[in-house]
Amino acid sequence: MKTFIIILSLLPTLSLSAAPALAQEFLPQPWTPNRCVQEVTVDGQTIEVATIQGFECLFINIVRILTPIAGLAMFVMLIVGSFQLLTSGGDAKAVQKAKATLTYAIAGIVIFLGIWFVLRLIQTITGVDVTKFEIPGPL
Repeated sequence: MKTFIIILSLLPTLSLSAAPALAQEFLPQPWTPNRCVQEVTVDGQTIEVATIQGFECLFINIVRILTPIAGLAMFVMLIVGSFQLLTSGGDAKAVQKAKATLTYAIAGIVIFLGIWFVLRLIQTITGVDVTKFEIPGPL
């Protein structure tokens, strides 16, 4: 319970330190006209119909939102594991639980950075941007 109260007390401080310019980078992007949606006129009314390239726009928006959430989750796991370790009071089970939490958080960060490194290495060696998801289409 102490850990939860401490984390809640830190949240306002963390939210004040966030740069507003960076927050806009992770917002979902609007659908690209003639790429993700095609305008069609039916009975004098213009409607937007999704194209197969709409999956590309959907995937980009999902990744743009989930990437910072994953980073935030790993950061929170590090904080929680640290507080568990500090407040364990020498209890062997509590120390073991805290160490497991810290291990999983660090493993998540290492895997996340490892995947990014491999993708950048593939891009450097082959010249193909494998981080760009694109469905070939007429436009």
